[in-house]
Amino acid sequence: MAVATIGLGANLGDREEAIDAALSALDALPVVHVVRVSSLRETDPVGYTDQPRFLNGAAQLETDMPPAALLAALLAVEAGLGRVRTGPRNGPRSIDLDLLLYGDLVVDEPGLQVPHPRAQERCFVLEPLVDLDPGLVIPGSGRAADLLAALSCTPGLVVRPQAPSVPR
Repeated sequence: MAVATIGLGANLGDREEAIDAALSALDALPVVHVVRVSSLRETDPVGYTDQPRFLNGAAQLETDMPPAALLAALLAVEAGLGRVRTGPRNGPRSIDLDLLLYGDLVVDEPGLQVPHPRAQERCFVLEPLVDLDPGLVIPGSGRAADLLAALSCTPGLVVRPQAPSVPR
């Protein structure tokens, strides 16, 4: 089984409930197991700033799905939870699931880039990655902790501390 890391985010409705529902939907898939979930942090929006604050986190999954199939599953979970992909880029969303890492694999295909192409630039991505594994390496970029230390960020406000590992 591969270990994939996904980003979790929401800034509309009950954000924590949406993230929990997404994790439950993913864990219910026969070839996905949610192993660890980072702390959830409230963060300012990036890019399009005229919107509510986000709740962001990350999760590690064990899966037999190849990266493209996992991305399709993430998009299906988003749609199942009511996400509509209209409006401005980086705009408000009820749920956002991003494939950040897939082991140490590097993929660059139309519609799929792993590692996520902007992960190393975003505090709201790096903080949860460091929660999950302080030694985690983003292929082609370096250790998440070092990348985070190099950025000027205001730490996100921890809304829910990191959950323990989830045994299967």
